[in-house]
Amino acid sequence: MDTIPNLKIALIQTDLYWQDKTANYGMLEEKIWEIGEEVDLIVLPEMFNTGFTMEVKSMSEPMNFNACKWLKQMAAQTGAVVTGSVVIREGDRFYNRMLWASPDGEIAFYDKRHLFRMANEDEHYSMGVERKVFQIKGWKILPQVCYDLRFPVWSRNSPVQGGMEYDVCIYIASWPKPRIKAWDILLQARAVENLAYAIGVNRVGEDGNGVPYSGHTSAYSFKGDQLVFAEDQELTMIVELNADELGSFRQKFPAWKDSDRFKIG
Repeated sequence: MDTIPNLKIALIQTDLYWQDKTANYGMLEEKIWEIGEEVDLIVLPEMFNTGFTMEVKSMSEPMNFNACKWLKQMAAQTGAVVTGSVVIREGDRFYNRMLWASPDGEIAFYDKRHLFRMANEDEHYSMGVERKVFQIKGWKILPQVCYDLRFPVWSRNSPVQGGMEYDVCIYIASWPKPRIKAWDILLQARAVENLAYAIGVNRVGEDGNGVPYSGHTSAYSFKGDQLVFAEDQELTMIVELNADELGSFRQKFPAWKDSDRFKIG
């Protein structure tokens, strides 16, 4: 990876207006413009325009509607990829969809695989069936959403020709305060076990169901070192990832060569 430039990422930890898309777009647009420096990627929390809602019929929209248009606009204006999840409707199905908007106007997506049954997400949303890897400036990025963090096989970083499947795993979340210790532990573990950077962006505040969120947005190196961390305040952090250091560590400590092979059913 010695020819790949460093990757600069903005992590936006914020409270959200409950089921108020207009208010959230306005608030997030201000936070994006307050970043104040050029970055390659801007990461927003899960369901950034509504909060974590089960009101799928009233809160959903089709692809290439307002959420997609807003993300494309933010990407074009900042020159960065902008990502976060929203409620997307396809026919009679609904998805917790992580959108990936590029400055060139292209938009890709990943549908959340593991639906949080303890909040009845599995009764309202359809499960994603495809694992995706996106790219920015030669970096390979694995997108994941919240509850996906608890399932390590889904994020397993396997060897491929010329290296590994991905370099960075990104988790966007509405991870509640009572279980925040699990968030901290698992996010660090994903970095170490996959020899990759791991980034988690969580929200703060309280949603319309009275569920509290305590943030803990953070980034970890491939060795498990914490690079940035935020408590429960609204805050935007910048983290810069080093490709040379990642490549060097993988060469010196090639644990991936001894990894077990899994087939996801």
